[in-house]
Amino acid sequence: MIVEVIGEVVMPKLLSYIIDFGVDGKEDKVPAVIQWIYRACGNDAFVACIAAGMILTAIIMMIGGIGGAYFGGKASVNFAADLRADVYHKIQKFSFSNIDKFSTGSLITRLTNDITQLQNFVNMMLRMFFRAPGMMIAALIMAILMNPTLSLVLAVAVPILIISILILVITGFPKFTRMQTKIDELNATVQENVSNIRVVKSFVREDYETQKFGVANKNLKEASGSAMKQMVLLQPLMTFFMNITTIAVFWFGGNMLLDGSMTTGELAAFVTYITQILSSLMMVSFLFVIFSRALASGKRVAEILDETPDVQDNGKDKTFTIQKGDIVFENVSFRYYKNSEESVLDSISLHIEPGQTIGIIGSTGCGKTTLVSLIDRLYDVDEGEVLIDGVNVKDYSLENLHAGIGMVLQKNLLFSGTIEDNLRWGDENASREEIEKACQSAQAAKFIESFEKGYQTDLGQGGTNISGGQKQRLCIARALLKKPKILILDDSTSAVDTATERLIRKAFQDNLKDSTKIIIAQRIDSVKDADKIVVMNEGKITGVGTSEELLKSNKEYQEIYYSQMDKKEGDEHVL
Repeated sequence: MIVEVIGEVVMPKLLSYIIDFGVDGKEDKVPAVIQWIYRACGNDAFVACIAAGMILTAIIMMIGGIGGAYFGGKASVNFAADLRADVYHKIQKFSFSNIDKFSTGSLITRLTNDITQLQNFVNMMLRMFFRAPGMMIAALIMAILMNPTLSLVLAVAVPILIISILILVITGFPKFTRMQTKIDELNATVQENVSNIRVVKSFVREDYETQKFGVANKNLKEASGSAMKQMVLLQPLMTFFMNITTIAVFWFGGNMLLDGSMTTGELAAFVTYITQILSSLMMVSFLFVIFSRALASGKRVAEILDETPDVQDNGKDKTFTIQKGDIVFENVSFRYYKNSEESVLDSISLHIEPGQTIGIIGSTGCGKTTLVSLIDRLYDVDEGEVLIDGVNVKDYSLENLHAGIGMVLQKNLLFSGTIEDNLRWGDENASREEIEKACQSAQAAKFIESFEKGYQTDLGQGGTNISGGQKQRLCIARALLKKPKILILDDSTSAVDTATERLIRKAFQDNLKDSTKIIIAQRIDSVKDADKIVVMNEGKITGVGTSEELLKSNKEYQEIYYSQMDKKEGDEHVL
């Protein structure tokens, strides 16, 4: 860029030599070196020699420009790649509560569109940051040296231009911030619709979703239009001042030309320098426009980078691993919103012994999933502590803690790739025999083998080409491959028939005798044979015991039990 700037400044001066010396023959107006070139080349060849010098300068400028554009582009692309990787890695460290602060659509926009805006700014900055200010300063110096009096025109024009640019940029920033927010909303609408397209079609809600998209699209259009309307004033404003300044230079310069205080070549060169100065200001103004939008995007990206993960990997001893699966909740309380007065979990105390099968049951929203999420540190407790094998879960490294716990979440999530690829999330080094055994335990082997490609069957994004029950069994098999000391099943057999569920539970008893098993369920059949059943209501434990014990003593369990059992069985248990 510096090479290109030097060339830009030299070219008008060479042109003035051609006009003043080669055409007008005014030897006193050119340096001695130009006079020497004139004598060496002769009158006829002088113009050709200077022209050759201008062509050589243009070639050098072109090489500098190409180099600047290439390295500027390369640097900006690598910057964006590094930033995108940093943001993605930061998101991977987020706890569930951190992720809850950002919508999926917003995170996608920040990783893509916002970082692209920053990439464009860096590219333009690297290409113009040296060139535009450098050319403006160099051309300004050359213009002042050439004619200080005529340069006073710039003392009026340049400050007015700079103030106008700053006003446009400052007022445009909030509008670009609003525009990026509307992009968030549009992305969230599209992502939600595409992810749930089967539900949309089954309920014939295409018109509603189209209307919903139309509103988001219109909001983005209006926000973009508002931001762009202000920015479109920039180029006409710059062009207006450039024309006015050029007219003023010709007016005053023409008078100087007439009284002999300025030559034709100097006036031509001066006009070129004025054009370069104003063009540089225009380039800087466009850089500010891009900067205004990039600033809005940069703020949004910084919100992710500045977000402090609620769950910190601060294990005191990295050698701690889960050996037995003994779990203790000691007076645990938890709130999703820390300034909320009401707790999701309130003073929970519970002991789960190693190897036990524990069922957790209760009404929807009573805190069952939240309770087990504290074991794996998907959330951290607000009060009290959770102990595994006598060690606070916060004292384990997250890697060792998660390695010892297998968890099948309420929402069964699979990834694009083959069935085997998804199963290897449990153990990437598992043998084919271990994979097949886990699938047999999860009652998934039969339907997998029915596929033409078996374990190499491509699931598509999220496993859209298999049923809900098949997804659940694959997720269970994936968790079993970890050979966890603690296995948590969060309503993960709800789409499986009772006979298949019974076989899965039997496989747990046979293959995971030493593992602690926690089963969250809505169906009594899923937990009634557990060693203990924990009954929850409104964030509290209201009862712990076997099914028979709870039928005698716990009102909530009785209501759930009799609502699911047939009338005859209900009559046999007189309260």
